[in-house]
Amino acid sequence: MEIGVHIIVKGLVQGVGFRYYVVRQASQLGLPGYVHNLYNGDVEIEVEGDRSLIEEFIKQVKIGPSSAQVKDLKIEWTECQNKFKGFEVR
Repeated sequence: MEIGVHIIVKGLVQGVGFRYYVVRQASQLGLPGYVHNLYNGDVEIEVEGDRSLIEEFIKQVKIGPSSAQVKDLKIEWTECQNKFKGFEVR
């Protein structure tokens, strides 16, 4: 079942290669979407795809690269709108 998810990642997630880690994880799973730094130090992610793949993606995001410290994820499930062609850093 195709679904979407909007994620806000809190913690030490800027300036530590976190966005590029997210790009690798999404690319390996074939999930389209984007990752974006927010001004308050959080990172925003939006992806669409098969729910089981997204759940695996979320597990990887919770871990993050070794230089990051993920403290919390705010996860909001959405309807899949097929609005992404690939995965990008914004």
